[in-house]
Amino acid sequence: MKGFDTNLRLQPQLSNGFLPNRLSIVVSNNLNFRSYSSSPAMLKLFSPSSASRIHHLTPSIRAAAGPPRSVDSPLFKALSQLTGLNRRSSSLGHRVFFCSDSASDAEAAAAEAAEAKAAEYDAEGADSSAIVSTNPRPEDCLTVLALPVPHRPLFPGFYMPIYVKDPKVLAALQESRRRQAPYAGAFLLKDAPSTDSSSTTADTEKNINELKGKDLLERLHEVGTLAQISSIQGDQVILVGHRRLRITEMVSEEPLTVKVDHLKDKPFDMDDDVIKATSFEVISTLRDVLKTSSLWRDHVQTYTQHIGDFTYPRLADFGAAICGANRHQAQEVLEELDVHKRLRLTLELMKKEMEISKIQETIAKAIEEKISGEQRRYLLNEQLKAIKKELGVETDDKSALSGKFKERIEPNKEKIPAHILQVIEEELTKLQLLEASSSEFNVTRNYLDWLTILPWGNYSDENFDVVRAQQILDEDHYGLSDVKERILEFIAVGRLRGTSQGKIICLSGPPGVGKTSIGRSIARALNRKFFRFSVGGLGDVAEIKGHRRTYVGAMPGKMVQCLKSVGTANPLVLIDEIDKLGKGHAGDPASALLELLDPEQNANFLDHYLDVTIDLSKVLFVCTANVIDTIPNPLLDRMEVISIAGYITDEKVHIARDYLEKNARADCGIKPEQVDVSDAALLSLIENYCREAGVRNLQKQIEKIYRKIALKLVREGAVPEEPAVATDVEEAEIVAKLDVESPEKENHVSAAKEEAQTKQIAVEKVMIDESNLADYVGKPVFHAEKIYEPTPVGVVMGLAWTSMGGSTLYIETTVVEEGEGKGGLNITGQLGDVMKESTQIAHTVARKILLEKEPENLFFANSKLHLHVPAGATPKDGPSAGCTMITSLLSLAMNKPVREDLAMTGEVTLTGRILPIGGVKEKTIAARRSQVKTIIFPEANRRDFEELAENVKEGLDVHFVDDYGKIFELAFGYDKQQD
Repeated sequence: MKGFDTNLRLQPQLSNGFLPNRLSIVVSNNLNFRSYSSSPAMLKLFSPSSASRIHHLTPSIRAAAGPPRSVDSPLFKALSQLTGLNRRSSSLGHRVFFCSDSASDAEAAAAEAAEAKAAEYDAEGADSSAIVSTNPRPEDCLTVLALPVPHRPLFPGFYMPIYVKDPKVLAALQESRRRQAPYAGAFLLKDAPSTDSSSTTADTEKNINELKGKDLLERLHEVGTLAQISSIQGDQVILVGHRRLRITEMVSEEPLTVKVDHLKDKPFDMDDDVIKATSFEVISTLRDVLKTSSLWRDHVQTYTQHIGDFTYPRLADFGAAICGANRHQAQEVLEELDVHKRLRLTLELMKKEMEISKIQETIAKAIEEKISGEQRRYLLNEQLKAIKKELGVETDDKSALSGKFKERIEPNKEKIPAHILQVIEEELTKLQLLEASSSEFNVTRNYLDWLTILPWGNYSDENFDVVRAQQILDEDHYGLSDVKERILEFIAVGRLRGTSQGKIICLSGPPGVGKTSIGRSIARALNRKFFRFSVGGLGDVAEIKGHRRTYVGAMPGKMVQCLKSVGTANPLVLIDEIDKLGKGHAGDPASALLELLDPEQNANFLDHYLDVTIDLSKVLFVCTANVIDTIPNPLLDRMEVISIAGYITDEKVHIARDYLEKNARADCGIKPEQVDVSDAALLSLIENYCREAGVRNLQKQIEKIYRKIALKLVREGAVPEEPAVATDVEEAEIVAKLDVESPEKENHVSAAKEEAQTKQIAVEKVMIDESNLADYVGKPVFHAEKIYEPTPVGVVMGLAWTSMGGSTLYIETTVVEEGEGKGGLNITGQLGDVMKESTQIAHTVARKILLEKEPENLFFANSKLHLHVPAGATPKDGPSAGCTMITSLLSLAMNKPVREDLAMTGEVTLTGRILPIGGVKEKTIAARRSQVKTIIFPEANRRDFEELAENVKEGLDVHFVDDYGKIFELAFGYDKQQD
């Protein structure tokens, strides 16, 4: 076969669509194919015969080749060279390049352009057999441009397209071609020092383009390939490998030019049996790969037909180039100069490729069986439906139900967990087999309804904008700076982590301080759906975890109902009144909440009704409680408590003016210019009617005021009773009197409307002041808590903390009877067990102190005393009244009153030590409300007081004590201080 003027390029089309390395063959003109004597034993190495291989060639080639002969198998010619049976002459007048890489369609087009260019050179009479003139010779190139190859190394005899973005490098390559020295060095890039799994190919190429000079040289492997510049089109350069190179030193940095040494293979014995056996095993492995997969069948056929200089080194390079080995393994083959070792490395890669081909065949077979099985099942189901419909077994209701359930799950089928899909499919199959009149049919239908309506995998996009959250919290709530700061910290952590899971927030505080509305604001700030349910008095576990489906009227638990209601899988769920959980005969709800609120368990929450696990880890739980003492410890341990103490008078005035009054006025339909509520009226309303820690009662009183104002405005005629009807009547009268065609009709109608709208009786602006406040809200509910002026002997003011907030209360002691040996103590005031113990301790400590201060005073020994805590209808208990009781007893014993502006709190031990108390902020607010200036706190509560806002601490004289002796000096030593 010779004398044809055609460049041939074969690209096999694979049926399985997977081509890790695409092979392109460029054959120059003046091809000469020689026949060699062959042995019949060699014909069985490959199944495709030479005739079948020639059949794939173009008609012109087949015509030139003539009828096929089995003895002229190209593979046998290659093997004959390897075994030394025949030697090729050195005068072979053609050059063949076998080019392989992961080429795209653009690369294939570039290769075709290169071939066309080569054909153009041949048509012009170029006597070179290569694509581009090879003058000077490759071995004369001792200084070359270093080109980085990003993905796989370039092997000798193969082509590779690369993209050169640097204009200086591109200009240097074009200059080399013009100077008839079209050679460059192709060197594989090393891995980046720090790899990022999320980085894309575009990012990698960008980083490669940014490398220059020494930085680029350090990233290149030392061993590369001398490449001939076949063609340059735009920024695409086609390289053809010639021989191995090693970088010795850098010549210039931009463009990177290096000195190289040409590497030669180490000498080897072609008749060595080990090398022969290894090469035969490589070819045998190729044959096995062809049996299991047709991935490279056409590659090998074309290669064995057109190989020009087939030696052991080229066999190793061919195997490493076309297999799917990674870049490091291919570079290892390129760097190996020992031919035997190179063959062994290639053999290992080919063995791995054979295993991959087997796995691929197994996967393809399994997928094909699965697809055929599903198609067969679908056809049978359709036939079964048609048969049932003809027989009347299947009703339209069943089909409609099944269709509705399938329509629900179809959009989110990929997001639904596999175990959920399996249950849904089983229940749908069960529904088709049940009679519509059976009770089991309704149970299954309801179950499928719940399963398919839940938002599996649907999440709302969270907003972690801290500035926006700050604005929302300030819009909805005044004050509470510490609470807002904690919530903003929570949102900031969520922004850094990308999720707000991991914490269960518990808002603790008195009623009316805004716990529920804070939870709603958090949901609005995070852009989450909001759902609230109260567990106050809940005594049935089924309310949380659902009922079994076997029960009549069974329903899922609150969490499943929540997911159905909000339509997303990551709402904010507010569990209200968690401190008021009940405990009935149906289990302990507090224990059931453990699974719901535990971040380690709620990812697999099991509802009794659904009986499948649900992922609640994306749900944000916020709990509210008035006091945390009644919350079970295991449940409290899973929550982070944020305390909301309450509001002082100044904060209440701001809340009433900026929030409550505006809302009440809008709800009643009153305009701002019709009412004026003075600050004095609001202050009087807060101090005399609404002394609680929250603002709920204050809101009720303001709404009451505006309702009465609305009634007053309507009665006085500030608002027309039926303006629309009056206007219509007058308009009808005017139209009846006027001629229909009169042009003045519209003017008269408009004038009538304006006159009707302006018929309003002039009413003065309603003024609400402290003087007329009682006319709207009645007589004051509270009077001054400081009922003693001055404080009598035996009376001391204490500070208390309840679920309603802080308050002041007096402890009173008086003498019932005196006489020798009649000492004793009687207590009243509906005190709890803890306070009863405190009275006994206080009595003992007071007698001890009196003995130290006034040894001759036998008051306690000879006096029967009565200690009372006022408001006896209110139960009182808690460890914070000990020091107040001691002071009351000593005041009576020494017949000396305490300071007028003094209030104290703290528990006392038998040795006189003062123990810490709780509710520092609430008690401080209560003291300010009662105009108390001097407060005594335990030393251990100093830090709690220092954390309070400055407006709460302003104007107070606070003393911190750890022993009762200091309290004695503060309470009874005022004479000395005055002196």
